[in-house]
Amino acid sequence: MADLKTTFAGLSLRNPIVIGSSGLTNSAGKNKRLADAGAGAIVLKSLFEEQILMEADQLKDPAYYPEGSDYLEEYIREHKLSEYLALIKESKEVCSVPIIASINCYTDSEWIDFAKHIEEAGADALEINILALQSDVQYTYGSFEQRHIDILSHIKKTIKIPVIMKLGDNLSNPVALINQLYANGAAAVVLFNRFYQPDINIEKMEHTSGEIFSTASALSTPLRWIGIASSVVDKIDYAASGGVAKPESVVKAILAGASAVEVCSAIYQNTNLFIGEATRFLNTWMDQKGFETIAQFKGKLNAKDVQGINTFERTQFLKYFGKKE
Repeated sequence: MADLKTTFAGLSLRNPIVIGSSGLTNSAGKNKRLADAGAGAIVLKSLFEEQILMEADQLKDPAYYPEGSDYLEEYIREHKLSEYLALIKESKEVCSVPIIASINCYTDSEWIDFAKHIEEAGADALEINILALQSDVQYTYGSFEQRHIDILSHIKKTIKIPVIMKLGDNLSNPVALINQLYANGAAAVVLFNRFYQPDINIEKMEHTSGEIFSTASALSTPLRWIGIASSVVDKIDYAASGGVAKPESVVKAILAGASAVEVCSAIYQNTNLFIGEATRFLNTWMDQKGFETIAQFKGKLNAKDVQGINTFERTQFLKYFGKKE
C-alpha cells in the first residue's frame, strides 16, 4: 500500500488533505470530526483584523469620550482573541493532527503581535491571509507585495512556529513575491485565496453575492502558478487551494509541485466523506502508477523549462482558440 505521508511547512502530515479555514473549522467538535474522518491537518477559521475593528466601530456611541471608544475597541479585541486562543487549545486537545491557526490581516499593525499568544496556545503553525483588491488610482506599484513581506517579517520576529502565507491571485508576478517570502522566512505558500464573488440581480437592480463554492475549473490557476513557482523557488512548500473539487484534483496538484491541498467547498458539498474518497483515490492511483511515496511524483509535471513558459502559454492559447469557430 502506498505511503500518503507528506511534509508541508515543516509539519509531518499523514496525507495531503488539509481542511481550509472556514466555518467548517470554527469549533473543536467540528475539528475532531474532520480529524477522525482522516484529514491530514486543519486550518482554523480565520481571525479577521477588519472584523474586530468593524464590530468595535458599530458599538461606538458618539456621546462617548474618545477614551471610552478606545476602551470598547480594546475590550472587543481582547474578547475575540481570547475566544480564538480557546479554539486553538480545545482543538489541540481533541485532534491528533496539526492545527494551523489563521489570521486575516490587512495592515502591518501592532495587533499581529498576538501571533505570540497563538504560538503559546499550542498552534502548530500560523497561516497569514492578506486578501485585498488594489484599486486606488494613486497606487504605488509594488506596495501591495511589500505589505506581504513587512507583515511576514513582523510576525517572524515574534514567533518560531512555521508561518504559511496564503496569497490572492491578484498578483502580476506571484513567483517574485514567493521568492521574497521564502527569503524572509515563510515556510510555505498557499495558492490561492478565494475572493468574494460579486453578482448583480437585474430584476431588483442591486448587488448580490455570486457563487460561494469553488468549482473544478478554478483549479487551473493554482496548477499553473504552483507548476511555475515550484520549479524556480523549490525550497519552499506549496499547497493548492481553490478548485480541489474532486479526488483527482489532489493528484493533479501534487504533480504540479504541491505538497498538500486545502479543501473547503468539497467538504461543504460532499460532507467529511470527501476526505476518505480523496485519500482512497490517491492510494489507488499511486499503486496503479507504481509510486510508493508522495515525493516520488511531486512536481513531476511542473514547469521544467521556465524560460519557455510564456511562449508555451501563448502557443497553447493560439492553438486552443484557433480551433473555435
